[in-house]
Amino acid sequence: MSEDINAQVLAEIRRLADAVERLAGPPPAVNDWDAADCFVWVPSNLKLQPVPRPNRIALTLIRGVDHVRDILHENTLRFAEGYPANNVLLWGARGMGKSSLVKAVHEDVRVATGSSLKLVEVHREDIASLPGLLDILKSSKQRVILFCDDLSFDHDDTAYKSLKAALDGGIEGRPDNVLFYATSNRRHLLPRNMMENEQSTAINPSEAVEEKVSLSDRFGLWLGFHKCSQDDYLAMIDGYAAHFNLGLGQETLHAEALEWATTRGGRSGRVAWQYIQDLAGRLRKPLDRI
Repeated sequence: MSEDINAQVLAEIRRLADAVERLAGPPPAVNDWDAADCFVWVPSNLKLQPVPRPNRIALTLIRGVDHVRDILHENTLRFAEGYPANNVLLWGARGMGKSSLVKAVHEDVRVATGSSLKLVEVHREDIASLPGLLDILKSSKQRVILFCDDLSFDHDDTAYKSLKAALDGGIEGRPDNVLFYATSNRRHLLPRNMMENEQSTAINPSEAVEEKVSLSDRFGLWLGFHKCSQDDYLAMIDGYAAHFNLGLGQETLHAEALEWATTRGGRSGRVAWQYIQDLAGRLRKPLDRI
């Protein structure tokens, strides 16, 4: 009889232990920095998911943004070499290569320096988990660029407070081995109506607005991207066509590319790339990225 009772007690203990384990969620992952040069942050299990084949293009193929390209490259180079560097906000016109530039500069600097510089993408919806990610990174020997694409905040969104804390680093300070690069379509990351609402309900309106605007101020570098001229657009087309050896005459190439831009409602790096994809498809030629 006692044996039956003991067996029941043990079974109940196992059931309770299993329930507690399920509530605790999956254990933190063991992150392998040698698995890749680029990673995606997965906060649910504190995992840095390796990206074996990042979606990027060669730095030489990014045209029309030479000035900001050189600034970002120099800032990244200093960081990779162990010197002070700034967090960077790349803002401005859609489709002008902001995220492509970040990925291309990372690869170019990594190869040029022979360093193990890592790029970790943080999705917009995971911004609130940044403090936990920084806690993992601060004990790492790797130098890491955190990258958030298309960053902005909507009304009543409080995740921006986690970003501010991550950029400033709180009482500990931001880890020396971590930088934050973000892209956005606007220079100020919070909508104007959000700032105005804060101003109208605050005891000190000017301090409320300053609190919101100061988020962008946490980025030491603001790099602006503007709509490209026709010459810049055609230079992008020529660069792609030469790199991928598409073999179409320049007169025909330019005429088609301009018509494509007209149907798309404007010129940009993204529109140029979309035309090149269409052209390569028609010519039955592959587009092998680096």
